[in-house]
This record gives sequence, C-alpha cells and structure tokens, in this order.
Amino acid sequence: MTITAWVAVAVFLGAYTLIATEKVHRVAAALGGAGIMLLIHATDAGSAFFDERSGIDWNVIFLLLGMMVIVGVLKQTGVFEFLAIWAAKRARGRPYRLMVLLVVITASASALLDNVTTVLLIAPVTFLVCERLALPVAPYLIAEAMASNIGGASTLVGDPPNIIIASRGGLTFNDFLVHLAPLIVVLMVVFAVLCRWLFRKSFKYDPELAAEIMTLNEREAIADRRLLWQSLAVLALVMAAFVLHPVLHHEPSVVALLGAGVLVAATKVTTEDAIREVEWPTLVFFAGLFVMVGALVETGVIGELSKAAAEATQGQLGLATMSLLWASTGLSAVIDNIPYVATMSPIVADLVQANGGGEHAQVLWWALAIGADLGGNATAVGAAANVVVIGIAARNGTPISFWQFTRYGLVVTFVTVALSTPYLWLRYLT
Repeated sequence: MTITAWVAVAVFLGAYTLIATEKVHRVAAALGGAGIMLLIHATDAGSAFFDERSGIDWNVIFLLLGMMVIVGVLKQTGVFEFLAIWAAKRARGRPYRLMVLLVVITASASALLDNVTTVLLIAPVTFLVCERLALPVAPYLIAEAMASNIGGASTLVGDPPNIIIASRGGLTFNDFLVHLAPLIVVLMVVFAVLCRWLFRKSFKYDPELAAEIMTLNEREAIADRRLLWQSLAVLALVMAAFVLHPVLHHEPSVVALLGAGVLVAATKVTTEDAIREVEWPTLVFFAGLFVMVGALVETGVIGELSKAAAEATQGQLGLATMSLLWASTGLSAVIDNIPYVATMSPIVADLVQANGGGEHAQVLWWALAIGADLGGNATAVGAAANVVVIGIAARNGTPISFWQFTRYGLVVTFVTVALSTPYLWLRYLT
C-alpha cells in the first residue's frame, strides 16, 4: 500500500477510537476524520460527494430524511401513544413480555421495510411505553436495533446490503425468502431467549403501574384522526413501493422523499413541524462516516484486504464460505455494512464464477449477506439502524454509549453467526 493509504488507515482508526471512547462527540469525530481524508488527498470532492462506489451514499441519507419527516408527522396524530398503550396491555405490564413483543414486531416489520425505517417507527412507541411503566428505555432500544438487523436479513428489501447483493448476484426476492428466512426465524427465537439473560437487570415489574396501564383506553390517545388516516395512507403507499422496488425501479430514497413531500403538501402540517423530528446530527454523522470509508476504498485498503481473503481460500468453496462469513462479520462490526458490501460484491461475484457459477456456489452470496447483516449488530456503528437508534436516544435525553451498545452486540453477533455457520455448512456444503 502507498503512504497515503497507511495514513488513511491511521486517520480512520483514530476517528473510530474517538467515537468508541466518546472523547469527542461522534459527529465531530466523523467530520474531523472526513476532513483529514480530504486534506491528505486520500479522496477528493468528486469521489466523496459524487462517486457511487466510494462517496456519500445519498440514497441512505435521503431515505433517512424522508422517513424522519413522515414519522414526525405521524407523531402528531397520537398513534404512537396508541401503540404504546396497546403493547403494554398485551404484555400485561410484564417487562420481558413487552420486550419480546416489541422485538418480534420490529423484526417482522424489518422483513418488509428497510431496518432504519422500522426503528424510526418503533422508537417513539418504546419511549412512551417505557415511561408509562417506569422502565429504562436503553435496553429496549438496543434490542430493537438488533432485532431490525436480524429480521432485515431475511428479505431482499429488509437491509440495504441485501439490495446490493441481489443486484450483483442476480438474486430475487423469493431467493432470499427460501434461503435466509428459515434461518432468521430460528435466530429470532434464540435472540428472544438471549434478551431474557442480557437485559435481566432491567426487567423490574411494578404491579401498580401495570394495573394503571390495563385501565387505559388506547383509542383516547388519538389526537387527530383525519391526519392519522392521511399519514397511514401515505405510509402504506411508501411501504408498498418499497416492496415493489423490483417492479417499479424507484430507489427507496426517492419513494421516501416523495412520500414526505406528499404528506406535508396534502395536510395541514407546517414545514417547520414536519422537519422538527429530523435527526440532523445522525445524517451528518453518516456523511462523515461514508467519506472516511470511501477514502479507504479509494486508496485500495479495503480492496487489498478483500483480495487477500479471497486468495487465501485457494478455490475451496467450504473454506471460502466460512472465511467470507466470519470476515464479513468482523469487518461489518467496524465499517458500515453498506460500503463494505458494495466493495466486496464484485469479488464475491468472481469467487462464485471461479467455483462453477452454479446454484451451489451461491452459498457465497448468503455468507456475505449473513455476515454483513448480523455483523452490524456487533458495535454501535456497525449498521445504520444502530446509529439512528443512538441518535434518537441522545435527542430524547437518554444517551446510549458506544460500549453500552457494543457489550451486548458482541454477544448477540457471536451467537447468531455461530448458529449460522452449521446452517450454511449442512445445507450447502455437504
């Protein structure tokens, strides 16, 4: 590697260390790292702002922006209060039952929606129900972020890396359902059990608060029924367009922005009210992170790492699959899985062809998808949903630290990927 590449690695590791230790605010660390990458010419303005391979992923940024606006309008209707009371009553005020209910809802929604969209919708509900039951909100938000990453792995549209993989590998929506959905169902059952142990200190049952919850009428929480139906209609159209992406060929970001625009234009909601809930620090953090990772792509660092891993497998499909699974898990823990998959997918395509290009060689695509999607749970910056949840928590006065998230994430990631290993081996390699 060149001297610039080594300096870029040092800058990235330095910025990541600052984010992990929280010595400075994560937005400042990401922007500072991005600025230094531009200063040392590890990347340039053209690559950072306009290159699809190594620049800011504007699709992610504008998808987040559009969905944040839609959620901001929905919040004014009282629907989140309605869902909070409904969920608490269904769980009968029992903290663990409530967590299981919320993570199942999150994982199920993430199978049809982008996982970031899902956590944007479920987070306001979580704050309200935890406030009602005097429960710490951080464990529930962390569990939901992880459930969104697990559930999103089951379909083509559930997680952005899957869309990239499907495009490169010529895979369909049904391919993901057949090959990954059965595994994800098992992993969600295991995850629900893990939550009982990981967050056991947070499950403090208050019978008086639970009794109060049971007396509430969730329908009374709806503040504006007309706006609610208008918002739900737009949200339903947006969700349908997400699912129909292979037919409509509109990027999720375009759909989200159109939905937000229609909702603001067609209702009495003012522009100021609509953008009040936008997590601007989160969007800026993503931009800085994309520039830093893009610099590693531009200088050849990620490419060299990927090629070295490919060469080490020496044409053995089993070794290539297991190496790809665990390497993707490790790298996706520290690098956002979207640019990582975008970089790795051409190499995986070559590996698939080198192994005959048949259906049996497609196991490499499933290894990449599982490693990237589940590896994103390992750290607070491994997946977009994690970053969004942490941003929402900070905005609402209940900050989640990097290590608070990561100490749970490492356990969940190891267990889920360890269970995925025999699944891939027994189904495709024996």
